[in-house]
Amino acid sequence: MEVKTGGSNLNLINRERFEASAVNNVISYDDTEILMETKLGLLDIKGEGMHITTLNLEQGKIVVDGYIHRIEYVEDKGAKMKNKGKNIISKLLR
Repeated sequence: MEVKTGGSNLNLINRERFEASAVNNVISYDDTEILMETKLGLLDIKGEGMHITTLNLEQGKIVVDGYIHRIEYVEDKGAKMKNKGKNIISKLLR
């Protein structure tokens, strides 16, 4: 399966190899979960026996080998809380 969206590519090959572009940073990783920041938001990958075989942040590319269970974009809860706080303050000041 390959998904292309505005300069960001996600490619999953036989659930055993994941390739992505437009990666800004790897926030955390172990053999069961990898959380990365991409141009489109936070991307969470869950699986078994996963390891990063290629990481080039200058080119924005990552390759992960292992058995992939799930790939999901997640909300940045910290940013959401900041925005919620701004909304409350703006309502109080009206």
